[in-house]
Formats: sequence, C-alpha cells, structure tokens
Amino acid sequence: IPESGHKYYLQFSTEDYRTGENAGSCLATVLYPKKKSPPVVSIKCSHTKDQKEIQEEDNRLYQRIRHQTKPITGNNIPDSYGNIEPALEPVWALAVAGSSSIMWEKSTETLGYFLAQVKSVKQWMRKDDFIEFDYTVLLHEIPTQEIISCHMRLTWLPGHPLKVKHFCASESHGMEEGSGAESGSAAGPSALKGANF
Repeated sequence: IPESGHKYYLQFSTEDYRTGENAGSCLATVLYPKKKSPPVVSIKCSHTKDQKEIQEEDNRLYQRIRHQTKPITGNNIPDSYGNIEPALEPVWALAVAGSSSIMWEKSTETLGYFLAQVKSVKQWMRKDDFIEFDYTVLLHEIPTQEIISCHMRLTWLPGHPLKVKHFCASESHGMEEGSGAESGSAAGPSALKGANF
C-alpha cells in the first residue's frame, strides 16, 4: 500500500499449545507500517472450544496458582532436556501468554520470535485477588538466531485483561525500550499501551 506499508492476508489454523489439539481457524490481515511500529492486526477466529470452556480452563489455572501457600519460584523452564515440572506448568502457561505480547510488539516483516525458556520466575504475593509474577524470559530471534533476554511483569485475574510490562536487552542491540501494558486473557492477548516500569 503506497505510503503505508505492506499488508498481508492470512488464513491459518490454531492449536492448543499443551495438547496439540485443533483450537480453531482464523482469518487475519496484518499491516506492517513503513515507520518502525508494531504491525496493525485485524483477526477473526472460529474456536473449537466455546467461551465457557476457555473460562473454566482459565479458572482452573488461576485456582492452582492461588492455592499455593508460599510464592512460586522457578528457574530454567523447560530444563535442558525439555521437561517442565508439573507444579510449574501454570507458570509456563502464563509465560507463553505474556511473552506473546512482547513477540507481537518486537516482530517485523523480517524478524520473528519464539519463547525459548523462562530463565527465572518469582511470584509476588498480593493482598487482592490478582496474581503477579516477575519473569526473565529468553526469546529466540529468527532468522538471526540471537537469544534476547526480557524482563516481564505479569498481572492477571480471570475475566480481566492480562497485563504485561516488559523491557528487553540483547548484547548486540544494548538496552532496548520496553512497552507498557499488554492486555488480553490467558487464552490470548490483544493490544493496549501503557507506561514503562
């Protein structure tokens, strides 16, 4: 599109990241603006799971985390053999959802990202019903093969947007600006800007 950038039309299927089951299909348009800014995404999906089932899964995940008597902490998730301790699966699930907002913001037409590992995670005990975690996540940059370290603060309560604040650093790029809050559900993020932390 002259003066605007490149627009792509996509049709793709989605799958449950845990079970590999088909989770639905989507139609999307993605505009990569000429100026350096996140892509503009318009997306419509048909889900194989209904909204009630997704909410129930969110609630089970939330209850597992809330019923911990002491803060959850962890390192190197998954481990060098690709294993995730069952007790840390909810923490990994939130890392997948939260880091997807970072990947969306950092992606360009020529660069993409995958969550490689949660290097460390620590839960903050709150007096309200929200759950809050500090993460250090490692993102694998494609095609450069660079590993980028990002600090991520994630806050969530079922039925409320997932809030993510982050900043990322890489050896070749030095310190990079982070974003403000990203919001969505644990099932999938959508964009909302906020302040750095």
